[in-house]
Amino acid sequence: MSRTPKDPELASRLSRRNVLGVAAGATAATLLSGAAAQATSPQGGTSPGHGHGHGKGRAVLPPGRLGIQLYSLRDKVSTLGFAPVFAELEKYGYDEIEFAGYTQGSAGAITLSQLKRLAKDHGLNPIGSHVGYYDDNNPGAYTFAQNLTKVLDEAEALGLKHIGTASGPFRYGSTVDGWKRAAEDFNTYGAAARKRGMKFYQHNHAEEFSFATDKPKVRLYDVLLAETDPDLVYLEMDIYWAFCAQFRFGKRADGTPAPFNPIDYVLKQPNRYPLFHVKDGTRNDAARDGYD
Repeated sequence: MSRTPKDPELASRLSRRNVLGVAAGATAATLLSGAAAQATSPQGGTSPGHGHGHGKGRAVLPPGRLGIQLYSLRDKVSTLGFAPVFAELEKYGYDEIEFAGYTQGSAGAITLSQLKRLAKDHGLNPIGSHVGYYDDNNPGAYTFAQNLTKVLDEAEALGLKHIGTASGPFRYGSTVDGWKRAAEDFNTYGAAARKRGMKFYQHNHAEEFSFATDKPKVRLYDVLLAETDPDLVYLEMDIYWAFCAQFRFGKRADGTPAPFNPIDYVLKQPNRYPLFHVKDGTRNDAARDGYD
C-alpha cells in the first residue's frame, strides 16, 4: 500500500513508470516468512535481498508513504498477534498500515486504544481500513450498510484519516442503475466520513472494470466515477488488479475491442486517488487475468 504525495504539483507528475515502480516493494508475508525480498525504504534505498533492480535503487515514493494492507498478513495476525507483526514491519522500514479488522484471533483480545498505541510504538501510522460494504442477509453485520456509525466510531478511535471498503459496488447488480444506487450509498458514507474528518474510499479488484449487463458498451468503473461526488468518495487503485482487468475486460461481450489503461484514470483525477495497492505478478497471457 502506498499514498500519493500531498503536494498537488508532485501528484500531477505521476507517471506510468513511477506508479508501476512502486511494485518493487515486497509483500510483508514474504518478509515474515524469511524469504529474500526487497521493500522500498523511506530513505531512498532498499531492504536487502531482492535483485530485480526495480526503481534503479531510488525510492519511488517520498519518505513516510510506504505501507501495507494487513489482510496480506491475516494468518500471522490471527496466530502471532499484532505486536510481533508490527515489530517485523518496523524492522523492514514500513511507515504505514491499513487495517482489515481489529482483532487478533488466538493471540487474545486487544482494545482499539491498545492497538493504536502498539502501532505508534512501532513507528507505524494507521492510515486506513477495509470494512465490508454490505451484508443484506445479516442485519447486524459489521459493514457500512448495516453499521455505519460503529464503523466510523472505530475508525475515529484509531485516528484513521481514510476508511473504506474493498467490496465491489455490486449490491444492486451489474446494471447501470444498480451502480448508480451503489454510488448513492457511497456518497452517503462519504458525507458521514467527511463530517468526522475522514475520507471514504473504495478499493478495486478486476471486476469493477467489467461492462454493465444492460448496457454492454458502458464500463461499470466509469459509472462509479461519474455518479460519486469527488469531494466525498475516493478511490484506492489496486494496480495489479486494474492491469489484470485489461486482459479480462479489454473486449466487450461481442468481441469488439475496448482497450483501456488504468493509470489514465489516475492521471485524469489524481486527487481522487489518495491510496494505492501494489503487488508483483508474472505476465502470463494464457491466464484469465493475464498474470499469475
